[in-house]
Amino acid sequence: MGGKWVRPSSSRVIAPVNPSTEEVLGSVPEGLEADVDAAVEAARRAFDEAGGWAAWEPEHRAEVMERFAEQLEARAGRVAELVSSQNGMPISIARQLEGGYATAVLRYYAGLARTTAFSEVRAGLLGGSIEVRSTPIGVVAGIVPWNYPQVLSMFKIAPAMAAGCTLVLKPAPEAPLDSFLIAEAAEAAGVPAGVLNIVPGGREVGSRLVSHPGVDKVAFTGSPAAGRVIAEVCGRLLRPVTLELGGKSAGIILDDARLDPAQIGQDLVAATLTNNGQTCFLSTRILAPRSRYTEVVDLLTDLARSLPVGDALAESTLIGPMATPQQRERVEGYIAKGLSEGARLTTGGGRPAGRDKGWFVEPTVFADVDNGFTVAQEEIFGPVLCVVPYDDVDDAVRIANDSDYGLAGTVWTSDPERGKAVARRVCTGTIGVNRYLPDPVAPFGGAKASGLGTELGPEGLEEYLRVQSLYC
Repeated sequence: MGGKWVRPSSSRVIAPVNPSTEEVLGSVPEGLEADVDAAVEAARRAFDEAGGWAAWEPEHRAEVMERFAEQLEARAGRVAELVSSQNGMPISIARQLEGGYATAVLRYYAGLARTTAFSEVRAGLLGGSIEVRSTPIGVVAGIVPWNYPQVLSMFKIAPAMAAGCTLVLKPAPEAPLDSFLIAEAAEAAGVPAGVLNIVPGGREVGSRLVSHPGVDKVAFTGSPAAGRVIAEVCGRLLRPVTLELGGKSAGIILDDARLDPAQIGQDLVAATLTNNGQTCFLSTRILAPRSRYTEVVDLLTDLARSLPVGDALAESTLIGPMATPQQRERVEGYIAKGLSEGARLTTGGGRPAGRDKGWFVEPTVFADVDNGFTVAQEEIFGPVLCVVPYDDVDDAVRIANDSDYGLAGTVWTSDPERGKAVARRVCTGTIGVNRYLPDPVAPFGGAKASGLGTELGPEGLEEYLRVQSLYC
């Protein structure tokens, strides 16, 4: 807080557990409401004071952000290890995303700080001229989940810093350790005191942060249930809020798709099972044409069976454990629900043999799934795929849109132009043809219950700016 390591208001600690081994990893101080107050005060001071962060030239903010990125990059290996140890993300994925992608987001927004026109002058229709200024919105409360702690932190930190905002970041109690590396990197980079403040804690800390009178905007990634509560609070306070709340995205396999595992396998696995299925944008509803339904089911079944399951830190692992025992219980509950509703299990459905420790679930594929089944409508957040048959393209689009969510999706085809035509008909914030990975330059956000607002791209920067018209 305020550029210093501060003793918390109580002696309580958070002790995250390694989901691969069930061993305690360490401990961090647990923040309470009083710590939130102190952190917000530090952020407020850094934003409001004359010559503070908001008053810095964008070029100078960009220079600090680039040093910050360099310091994070120097810690990338340790970041990846900590994330894998906390949430079960396979280390090969953690190196790419938590260690590399997060830094790329920070550098991208440093570049935007340099190139964005934060003001323009317009000739008035009623005489005179008007300067239209984009000014930083103020103090931001950033609340991030455990599944991508570094990446989703940077989704908030990077655009907020580029805009001239200050932040209080609350990492998830399941994965707080890597946030201390963010703090170390910020300190080493010379991020000014109070610009970035980090308070690990649980729901009470998050609740205090969302409703704090010193906060000007909330940026949250998490469950729809929590998002609705936050939206209600922000609505009463007329406080801007960005909510990314998950999805149940459709992967539409068209009848002309090449189903050779050597051609499609790696990209299909990445789009459906990355991070053990603990990823909001995955295409976990696979829509397959009836004419090739058995072929699609067999392909997905073989791919799921081929994925090595093991300790998240093992180089060969492609499917690690669920992050918590509660998450494993949740996934197993959905598997039982799918079976009770009449879905046919083609592989998986249980715990891997020979693993007495760790919260593992086998990669699981359900066939003969009706889109109305619970497992096809609700976000499971585990390595579970549901294969839903369709009659023709119009039927596929109808089924894809028959969801409370609208975050992402994919279309698989040998004809990219045809794929794009189908993709444009799906009610979703993002969608890919024959691949999927959110790019920092493209806006990332959802429709319906997938949330409000946008992250990434220039549009993500705009979420942290307020417009002022100055009549001259």
